[in-house]
Amino acid sequence: MSDYKMSTKCVQAGYTPGNGEPRQIPIIQSTTFKYATSEDMGKLFDLEASGYFYTRLQNPTNDYVAAKIADLEGGTAAMLTSSGQAANFFALFNICECGSHIVSSSTIYGGTFNLISVTMAKMGIDVTFVSPDCTEEELNAAFKENTKAVFGETIANPALTVLDIEKFAKAAHEHGVPLIVDNTFATPVNCRPIEWGADIVTHSTTKYMDGHGAAVGGAIVDSGKFDWMAYADKFPGLCTPDESYHGVTYAEKFGKEGAFITKCTTQLMRDLGCIQSPQHAFLLNLGLESLHVRMPRHVENGQAVAEFLTSQPQVNFVSYPGLPDNPYHALAEKYLPNGGCGVVSFELKGGRAAAEIFMKHLKLAAIETHVADARTCCLNPASSTHRQMNEEQLREAGIPAGLIRISCGLEDKEDLIADLAQALAAIG
Repeated sequence: MSDYKMSTKCVQAGYTPGNGEPRQIPIIQSTTFKYATSEDMGKLFDLEASGYFYTRLQNPTNDYVAAKIADLEGGTAAMLTSSGQAANFFALFNICECGSHIVSSSTIYGGTFNLISVTMAKMGIDVTFVSPDCTEEELNAAFKENTKAVFGETIANPALTVLDIEKFAKAAHEHGVPLIVDNTFATPVNCRPIEWGADIVTHSTTKYMDGHGAAVGGAIVDSGKFDWMAYADKFPGLCTPDESYHGVTYAEKFGKEGAFITKCTTQLMRDLGCIQSPQHAFLLNLGLESLHVRMPRHVENGQAVAEFLTSQPQVNFVSYPGLPDNPYHALAEKYLPNGGCGVVSFELKGGRAAAEIFMKHLKLAAIETHVADARTCCLNPASSTHRQMNEEQLREAGIPAGLIRISCGLEDKEDLIADLAQALAAIG
């Protein structure tokens, strides 16, 4: 549906029912699929035919929804995973191995920071973190001979820095590696990183795409533009025979458009099994159908709350790219002309103690380890999602101890502001 507008794609992309078939995406709640002969199934295992044999790898419901997300992002292929963390891990590990190196923006979600810096380090994969504000010279200096990927978030969680996608893409491509961008907060409604040079896009579909706190999930989208064979020595997993899968060379057999997702499915999903359930994929699709309607309201509420907070004496600073004096405002206008998201970060002058008082007095906004929901939720990252970081790492990530992250839902903005006002008054 490449010729249709975003709103039409949200509603109709990915699945076209035939005559007499279900209008809604069917939930294929089955672990296995029947075939008439062993030869028929053998063709699937040899990647000579398309189809399904075990839901741990692929499921029709999941593929319908993945196809919709690929269309929304302007990619050529996509897959669903069990969570956003799984999506980021798969996207990186699909081209990295022991001895590889990653360049990553330092202001990324704490869980992803830990995934890359701790868990993947145990696998022998090194990382160099760079400031999203780094110069081109500083960015290029971070690359090594064994660098395999560059990673960043369109809008960082919770620092709300805006990634200069073109700058990071240019550096990645000059060094012969892909740029992987987590587009969770912006969603394809407000930014399509592939149009700015990104090669792989990931999502925690748990957030705005689902939008109702109903189903955990993730997604990976391939732009189909990165020429793996041009850098065959860097990516042997894609460009040399995979002996664990009948000697197939993915980049040769499936080309730029399909190699990455095919390998990710037949190798990583096969071995690690981080599949999204068909039930969750069905719920995700319901959320996607209204994504284009919900995102403008989230942005409207986020902007209103950010503007209110800037005038409050208890607040030290407000971080929201939609504010004219925000250091990322120019980048937001470039990459996010329709607004970014409904998430606002702000620091209370009283630090962690003030944050505890403030959050205790909230009535409408719920304290949750969640974000990007139809309902407003609030969090103190230093004591929750980013508590594994030490003080130096927190500072590097732009997360002081008194930072509050509020995710503005779809409620009336006047009610949200009133709730924040009474909670701030309790601080004194």
